[in-house]
Amino acid sequence: MVRQKIQIKKIDNLTARQVTFSKRRRGLFKKAQELSTLCDADIGLIVFSATGKLFEYSSSSMMQLIDKHKVHSDRDMDSPDQLQSFNLQSEKKNYGILSREFAEKNRELRQLNGEELQGLGLEELMKLEKIVEGGISRVMKIKGEKFMREISSLKKKEAQLQEENSQLKKQSEQARLNEVEGHNAIEGGHSADSITTNRSLVNGHLDYIDSVTSLKLGLPIPY
Repeated sequence: MVRQKIQIKKIDNLTARQVTFSKRRRGLFKKAQELSTLCDADIGLIVFSATGKLFEYSSSSMMQLIDKHKVHSDRDMDSPDQLQSFNLQSEKKNYGILSREFAEKNRELRQLNGEELQGLGLEELMKLEKIVEGGISRVMKIKGEKFMREISSLKKKEAQLQEENSQLKKQSEQARLNEVEGHNAIEGGHSADSITTNRSLVNGHLDYIDSVTSLKLGLPIPY
């Protein structure tokens, strides 16, 4: 089926209008983000809904883009020299903004470390305290999770070592049992040989006595 082309006009149904606005706005912002990423372009979008709610997207700082647009609107950029001068001024301004942001972040970091707190008011100190407490809570949570993983790993290693010790104990007992059985077998063989030898000696002694007795009586010697 051929997809029917939607007629571009105001949607009368309020619910359908809000749904369409939400979908189209997300699609517009997504396309702007893709264009900025693919082409390294500076893009700023400002959208107000029918109820006056603000939605905006910017590939960098929205205020910088607005200032840049204002300068472009106020100046004639036909001359390459003017364009180069404007770009240089814009870079200097951006550098100044980034420098101030960097200094501010460093100051916040030092305050988080307990430094430069004298100039803060009570409200600022309470806000800083909440930030520190939240950071400590997250650190303790991650620390606890790592402890539990370490304990679980140690328990697994302990069970593995116990299993290995049990196997070694069984092998040692089996080897000792085999050794005892072999020793008993050797002693049993020696005992059987001794019994056979003793029987032969006794039989020989008896034959000797019979021979001596026959000689004394003058009887023929039995063979």
